[in-house]
Amino acid sequence: MRPWLRRLVLQALRSSRGFCGSRGQPAPLPVPQKIVATWEAISLGRQPVPEYFNFAHNVLDVWSRLEEAGHRPPNPAFWWVNGTGAEVKWSFEELGKQSRKAANVLAGACGLQPGDRMMLVLPRIPEWWLVSVACMRTGAVMIPGVTQLTEKDLKYRLQASRAKSIITSDSIAPRVDAINAECPSLQTKLLVSESSRPGWLNFRELLREASPEHTCVRTKSRDPLAIYFTSGTTGAPKMVEHSQSSYGLGFVASGRRWVALTESDIFWNTTDTGWVKAAWTLFSAWPNGSCIFVHELPRVDAKVILNVVICDNPKGMKIKSGSMGKASPPYDVQIVDDEGNVLPPGEEGNVAVRIRPTRPFCFFNCYLDNPEKTAASEQGDFYITGDRARMDKDGYFWFMGRNDDVINSSSYRIGPVEVESALAEHPAVLESAVVSSPDPIRGEVVKAFVVLTPAYLSHDPEALTRELQEHVKRVTAPYKYPRKVAFVSELPKTVSGKIQRSKLRSQEWGK
Repeated sequence: MRPWLRRLVLQALRSSRGFCGSRGQPAPLPVPQKIVATWEAISLGRQPVPEYFNFAHNVLDVWSRLEEAGHRPPNPAFWWVNGTGAEVKWSFEELGKQSRKAANVLAGACGLQPGDRMMLVLPRIPEWWLVSVACMRTGAVMIPGVTQLTEKDLKYRLQASRAKSIITSDSIAPRVDAINAECPSLQTKLLVSESSRPGWLNFRELLREASPEHTCVRTKSRDPLAIYFTSGTTGAPKMVEHSQSSYGLGFVASGRRWVALTESDIFWNTTDTGWVKAAWTLFSAWPNGSCIFVHELPRVDAKVILNVVICDNPKGMKIKSGSMGKASPPYDVQIVDDEGNVLPPGEEGNVAVRIRPTRPFCFFNCYLDNPEKTAASEQGDFYITGDRARMDKDGYFWFMGRNDDVINSSSYRIGPVEVESALAEHPAVLESAVVSSPDPIRGEVVKAFVVLTPAYLSHDPEALTRELQEHVKRVTAPYKYPRKVAFVSELPKTVSGKIQRSKLRSQEWGK
């Protein structure tokens, strides 16, 4: 345990002997609350970020010691079910043991060193959380990806990130093998399976044989923890780097103040493991001592979800129907114009986060290897999120739409350029524009406006629609295919020839 954290734990233990306090004095906080209060103060920017920080060592291992000392209720730290009777429950102590074994697999069999990058493309199975923590223990940088990535998607991400290792499941391994020769940085492949596959290491077999003894690497707060690829709104997806402290401590306050998590709570997030919200759950629940609940759910099932434990209202806060709510600490969020000037209440503008004179420590570092994109996302003292909204006089935000055309369909964020690029590969498509279209079930769906090449003008529209949909499913991730297709003679464009998606989107939404 690091000296600063050891002092904190010892001080908390000494000051909490008995819960009555001296006459006329308030009772001291229990040990866990004292420690979480310190993490929360850092998360809120009220205390400086320590020079060195590692989530596995400085948070998870501390909870393991508190759990052993009886300072946490006996509910699990991790609870997984698959709906057919299988179940996994780990205490913080067991999570620590299993993640140390996994860390030995990464460092030993895979040869991963601090700073090496590893792709995690796994469904909602316990190994995703286990390997995520193992990456922290070894200092490896994790790169999560959704399980619907195609061969083309995987190749791009492996080449761009120069990932040294990948861990995935039986269904995705053939896609990796198909592009393996074109990814020279990829040295080791881990398979989560009960069977073997040529050229792959079996993670479960290695885990069973691994030692539970492992010394966590010492990482600095600003060292990289994770890389996420954006949805590819303009051009190819870009890499966004997050640090050890920005994720490891950045979500403590939101977990405690927004979701009101405590050591007795169970937190369920239904998102795909490839999206950032899977990590947000991890980094908001575990610092607060809460249990993460996971249902494997290969596909979203509303009936199953509605039949399980759920709560998403901030404790004690007045709810305004239709509002996004208020800014989450420690962020200073404002509505600004295109030059970065703060707008008065009621005016629509860009949702922006203040990054100057001090950048929030829990904010992402940069768009990796893309300084132009990083610079383009900033105006004046603010980072421009790409969302449009207005703020009322009480500080509540009201969402109006997106600047960057990203489509949010059933919680999947889809960049229109990716779909347009896939359509462009079909001989029937002269040009296309992709926008969001309202849908009563998914909120939004992908709609493609397509200008056909002369040879396909006489084809049956319904048959051609199905053909284009299947083509997009094959070329890119299946969830990105256009559920609606309209054949048009031309697309709205600016005088410089740029397609005006905004006009098509406004047409779809009746604006």
